[in-house]
Amino acid sequence: MARVLLVDNEASILSVLSTLLKSEGFEVLSIRDCEKAVNIIKTEQFDMMILDIRMTPIDGMELLKIARAQQPEASIIMLTAYGSIETAIEAMKLGAFDYVTKPFKVDELLLTVHRALDYRKALTENINLKAEIKTKYRLENIVAESPSMKNICEMIERVAPSDTTVIIFGESGTGKELVAKAFHMYSSRKNAKFLAVNCAALPEPLLESEMFGHMKGAFTGASCNKKGLFEAAEGGTIFLDEIGAMPLSIQGKLLRVLQEKEIRRVGGTENIKVNARVLAATNVNLEEAIKTGTFREDLYYRLSVIPITIEPLRNRPEDIIPLAQHILRQEIGPNREMPRLDMDVRELLQKHQWQGNVRELENAMKHAITFMAGNVITRAVLPQKLLTALGESQASRNTDDDINEFRNKSLKTFLEQKEKEYMEAVIEAVGGDKEKAAHALKISLATLYRKLPKETKTEGNHQKAETGTATTEES
Repeated sequence: MARVLLVDNEASILSVLSTLLKSEGFEVLSIRDCEKAVNIIKTEQFDMMILDIRMTPIDGMELLKIARAQQPEASIIMLTAYGSIETAIEAMKLGAFDYVTKPFKVDELLLTVHRALDYRKALTENINLKAEIKTKYRLENIVAESPSMKNICEMIERVAPSDTTVIIFGESGTGKELVAKAFHMYSSRKNAKFLAVNCAALPEPLLESEMFGHMKGAFTGASCNKKGLFEAAEGGTIFLDEIGAMPLSIQGKLLRVLQEKEIRRVGGTENIKVNARVLAATNVNLEEAIKTGTFREDLYYRLSVIPITIEPLRNRPEDIIPLAQHILRQEIGPNREMPRLDMDVRELLQKHQWQGNVRELENAMKHAITFMAGNVITRAVLPQKLLTALGESQASRNTDDDINEFRNKSLKTFLEQKEKEYMEAVIEAVGGDKEKAAHALKISLATLYRKLPKETKTEGNHQKAETGTATTEES
């Protein structure tokens, strides 16, 4: 229920306006005293204010300035019996939504009131949307460091509040459903259902029933009437994933849904009105599918009102490390210390082609967390498949030159080298504090020094000497 403040020196005008607006279902507060109105504006919130311009001792224009400063989101309508273009322009400049002259026509006044409230609602939703986008997720779980992903976030911000149909193109694993959910979350339908169907995962009869529903006895096993996704998603969003795999017969029915906003259940005779926003996604080239006759051209143009393409991860290297860190944080939870990616691992992640895109990176980080020792992710805990693809796998080296590399290196030497690499990584992680490193490694400080490379020991001795000198000087 909208809350409205009326301020006018004339009791008769207040009575008429109050009765009129209360009959429209508004909560109304009427005030004749301008000074009292100032205090009310400073202490109570209103969706809309209707202020008379000619009042004493504070005129309406001054009250308008106070109202704009105290409640910038409220819509304000100015009333006066002394209407002029100059006064109207001045009121608009000060932030009034509109200007109505006395005597007013009831229909025109009510129309202005409703327009003002609709404007306020849209303005408030836009402010809230921008705040959510900035603070909640750089779009929820979407990491956007690359220009292409930042552009997609901007598109979501602009397009989500409308009911425009959107189609999302991208390779498998790029996050098409994540983007679709963002469109839903930042739309006016966010409190209704988001329902997804994979068009490639279901055979034709089952897909048709899943989308449009069926009547009892429509086919073997149809023991009762069933709502389809379009009915179930009433007021919400339906996401058609892998739409390029949808059979032609169902494409025609989907086209009718988009055009007529109605469906007919399998085996039914009645058309049912539906109200669901349609988002679609595909990893195939639909224009090529049109040429081969596997996708309807008219449906393509209906779906691609707003086309969005998600670049593969290999084309947006700026996102790789932030995405890896984002995935790690999601996996370990908010309270644990964040694992560190050593420089070697960072280089490996940047070099990899990520044919599986974000999904492949997610699997790699989950694998690393499972096997990491301490709180540092090294190449030793990365999936073997990733190392093999990068040419890092020892098993993939089978040439004479590769074999020669190992002929003069014993297993003991190899293990000692790896042990030292791990100790150095732990020391770096604790900021060079060897006592903390020894504690983390569960060995004595003496054992740590014995196992460290010579240069590290020397550095440690220098640090001790400097500490000793400082102590001597102080004493």
